[in-house]
Amino acid sequence: MASRVVHLTSVHPRYDTRIFLKECRSLAKAGYNVTLVVADGQGDEVKDHVSILDVGKSTGRLTRIFTTTRLVFEKAVELDAEVYHLHDPELMPVGIRLKRLGKRVVFDAHEDVPKQILGKPYLSKPVRILLSWVLKHYEAWACKHFDAIVTATPNIRDKFLFINPRSVDINNFPMLGELSCDMEDVEKIPQVCYVGGITAIRGIREVVAGLARSKSGVRLQLAGRFSEESVYNEVRNSPGWLLVDELGFQGRDGVRNTMARCIGGVVTFRPLPNHLDAQPNKMFEYMSAGLPVIASDFPLWREIIVGNECGLCVNPMDPEAIAQAMDYLATHPEEVRRMGDNGKKAVQTRYNWQHEESRLLALYDELGLGAESFPLETHPHSH
Repeated sequence: MASRVVHLTSVHPRYDTRIFLKECRSLAKAGYNVTLVVADGQGDEVKDHVSILDVGKSTGRLTRIFTTTRLVFEKAVELDAEVYHLHDPELMPVGIRLKRLGKRVVFDAHEDVPKQILGKPYLSKPVRILLSWVLKHYEAWACKHFDAIVTATPNIRDKFLFINPRSVDINNFPMLGELSCDMEDVEKIPQVCYVGGITAIRGIREVVAGLARSKSGVRLQLAGRFSEESVYNEVRNSPGWLLVDELGFQGRDGVRNTMARCIGGVVTFRPLPNHLDAQPNKMFEYMSAGLPVIASDFPLWREIIVGNECGLCVNPMDPEAIAQAMDYLATHPEEVRRMGDNGKKAVQTRYNWQHEESRLLALYDELGLGAESFPLETHPHSH
């Protein structure tokens, strides 16, 4: 009988790109019996051979942390699976309880959360430092007990290798062909796109200010939702907003069609600790769609973008530099084509999900083929 695998999230949407579209579907296709437990209030369903079970939507952060995590745990126990794969830091205590029941547990670190907390603007600096420190130590204690750690980047993997020797990076690279568009007849007009969650730390202020300084009249196709209302009101009332087409959240087809008409994709995150070593999904999605990338000038990003000659790196805090990069793409159509082709090629040969999928399946083989599920010793300070 196929091994039963349960993926757990209390935060992410049910069709999350990493969790559902990539990991769950790949495991189901490989013959695992896959269930995804979510908390979105949209009910149960079966999609692409994955059973999605809903424990109900939480009404706020505190309810989520206390009530939703308990409901997720209860559902997990009821499912009695061989492997549990957790996707949120707040589910680490759930993982510890599952280990005590003798279960195999995998923790999926999408981000370096202790570093991410240091960049939270709504927390005061002393609170950020304290929370980051507490989480770093709890994470290290919990994760050494789990059967494997999966990370979204090599950099996060290197951190976890000191904690748990079975740590593997399974990168968030795009699925081949998903966003590439053979729409040769689509007219590329001088516009760039930004796709994803929109926040101040992801550089929306500087991009909109850059539009106002652009000399080529380039427009921004903005696909995503604002997380901060104050930031939304601020940029909406700035001169550059006249050059923004606000598209709201777009499904995969909408994203593909938007990208097909653009001359570049923007990913100019601010230089925060968590961003410097990140590998944003959108960067590789732009590449897979054949779009040159305008990216922050971080060493790792420069290595990918400049190394593959598939875009331009700029100081993300400098609207003038962003404007010049947009103007360059608007006035160099041949370069746009060349960089776009280079990005596409890099994704086809290296930065793609098919390559990562085989690493995920290899890890599961290792866990499923009688890999020892070591019972958790009680921690001296736990009750």
